Amino acid sequence: QVQPVESGGGLVQPGGSLRLSCEDSKNNFEFGSVAWYRQAPGKQRELAAEISWTGRITYADSVKGRFTISRGNAKNTWSLEMNDLKPADTAVYYCKIATCWGQGTQVTVSA
Repeated sequence: QVQPVESGGGLVQPGGSLRLSCEDSKNNFEFGSVAWYRQAPGKQRELAAEISWTGRITYADSVKGRFTISRGNAKNTWSLEMNDLKPADTAVYYCKIATCWGQGTQVTVSA
């Protein structure tokens, strides 16, 4: 394993919650930042949440107050907790640690 691996995606009803996880087996965070991007069909990929190399945390306006990026419970893991999910949150979510991208995990919000 040389790149981050995401998990935790799936189908959730509107108003529900999901927690995505990202395993960084190569310890890439030691040399860069942690970010979660998302891309919906027909739309541009957008930055949802980020921890900069200095430790500053930022969120997109569309997810602020609902999403939380943090270190995971296991060593070298990172999480994105998503609450009060809306259909507009439906997208493939990608973990990016330093310059390394994961393969993405599908999140679908639908009744």
